[in-house]
Amino acid sequence: MRELARKSGIMEASDDALPVPRDDYTPLHHYGVIGNCRTIALVSLRGSVDWLCLPHFSGPAVFAALLEQARGGRFRICPLGVVSAQHRYIENTNVLETTYRCRTGQLKVTDFMTISLEADCATTPQPQHEIVRLAECIEGDVELDAVYQPRPGDGRHTPRLERRGALGWSWTYKGTVAYLHSDLDFELSGEGTLVANVAMRTGDRKIAVFTACENEAVVIHPLGETTRERLQHTISWWQQWAEQCRYQGPYRAAVVRSCLALKLLTYCLSGAMVAAATTSLPEKDSGSGNWDYRYCWLRDSSMVVMSFMELGFESEGRAFLEWLLHATKLTQPQLQVVYDIFGETALRERELTHLEGYRGIGPVRVGDAAHEQVQLDIYGEVVLAAYCYVTLGGRLDRYERKLVSDFGDVVRKLWRCPDHSIWEIRGPPRHYTYSKLMCWVALDRVVRLHRLIGLDIDENAFRTDCEQIRADIEANAYNTQVESYVGYYGGTDPDATLLLLARHEYIAHDDPRMLSTHRFIQKRLGVDGFLHRFPQDRDPENLFGVCTFWLAEYLAGLGEIDEATRCFERLLGAATALGLYAEEFDVRTKGPVGNFPQAFTHIGLVRAALAIDAARSSQHTGSAPP
Repeated sequence: MRELARKSGIMEASDDALPVPRDDYTPLHHYGVIGNCRTIALVSLRGSVDWLCLPHFSGPAVFAALLEQARGGRFRICPLGVVSAQHRYIENTNVLETTYRCRTGQLKVTDFMTISLEADCATTPQPQHEIVRLAECIEGDVELDAVYQPRPGDGRHTPRLERRGALGWSWTYKGTVAYLHSDLDFELSGEGTLVANVAMRTGDRKIAVFTACENEAVVIHPLGETTRERLQHTISWWQQWAEQCRYQGPYRAAVVRSCLALKLLTYCLSGAMVAAATTSLPEKDSGSGNWDYRYCWLRDSSMVVMSFMELGFESEGRAFLEWLLHATKLTQPQLQVVYDIFGETALRERELTHLEGYRGIGPVRVGDAAHEQVQLDIYGEVVLAAYCYVTLGGRLDRYERKLVSDFGDVVRKLWRCPDHSIWEIRGPPRHYTYSKLMCWVALDRVVRLHRLIGLDIDENAFRTDCEQIRADIEANAYNTQVESYVGYYGGTDPDATLLLLARHEYIAHDDPRMLSTHRFIQKRLGVDGFLHRFPQDRDPENLFGVCTFWLAEYLAGLGEIDEATRCFERLLGAATALGLYAEEFDVRTKGPVGNFPQAFTHIGLVRAALAIDAARSSQHTGSAPP
């Protein structure tokens, strides 16, 4: 029964409390996300905004109960006496609706962050950030309870809340000004906390709006009909955006939901996409996998550009590539593993010791020391992104063409060096097979681009180095004893990235070496049809989301459509009720683990769905899968 409730997005309780005490941590699969393409808020099924960073994804948190229940801060609106609750997104939007069934009635809460139409922005000032919460009693009588507890500075600061008459309550902190504007009668209840309680009958509506800005005038709209108009504008914006999706296959709902999640993670002012909305959600119970994912990893680049372009979101594909090629100027022609949304490189990693961490599993980190590592695969990802962009109809200017050839020159100099791998292993550098593969991809695609659009390169020199990388991989990465490519030179263990050898056209899907590698990966890394990313040690991690989508994609490319479909649908069943994914799946429950929502996993879903669709089309036409 508990598993059924999880899958359906319903929580149940037999008494007048929520399913678990309010001071306990909300299960990750009970969170929805809303956003405005600048930042993201996590809203729990209990009606609590437990995570919000300002003024952007990687800014300090204003509400951080996700990582510290006692002092992190929250904004909760929820009825008392809840028997069950269920949430959903309004179709093809990131507008969240939660319906609460109480003993005496039902309440619906609609949560969204305002996205205004361009025409409105041209004629009327718009808020920089605005969370709107609409509560409506849809049956019987309910008692609505609300708590507003901002804690800016990642929970370090308890603000002084000041009453501003008809404008509500305000606070300021280091250049941020925030207002709570509501027709609920909020009153102070201790330092830095407001509470409100009201009895509601069928048809009654209440509104609470959190508005914040940094270094500019605060815009506060009137409550009432204006609020509902902004809701309709936001719904229309998301639905019009989602309608661009060209995919019409059997998994359209899941693909569109993944696209909507990816758009939420895209910073509209630069086109950059962050890896996830959160920091330090534990990958392991030991806390050794707590990292800050609110930055932009270049490893995602080729899949992001290819997916957006193939699905019809050309402007997003172009914007991401422009960010990729121009925001990395501080390090060009060499590339860094990770940047922030503005292209900043110094992402100093530090621990916030005043926060205990999700479910008490610390540490909580901000910043990411991975920016100091050497990771050679990123050159292949960036060049491949440019190649995909061109082959799907995009154009590169002279500067961008020069930049791509420069990246190729760097690869020719560095490919023999060890690195820290796509997984950013915090240990001595090694010769990782996937890193060598992506160096090969970088040179191969530079040559292909040269033939398509003309680059200022010595084609013969590039082809010679490309062939040398292939020879090096074949001599050192294939282990004849285990009959498989292995994760690093001289090793005996597989790595899930080896499934991508075929995707990148290094080897055919049905080549004997690829087939035996696939079998070895399934044998050593598979659990209940899911995959680990590499063999587990004394501090085991959970099952890796994108790796299992890679498995479905490989099976589709192999022509094993039924098996690919079973694998893919197994993964669809492991999504949250809202269709969202974290980085990993719990080994036991298959529920979400790690930072959430995770772009890499959602990109993997899109690529696998497109691969299955292509395989089915090829089966009907009798041609080989592309």
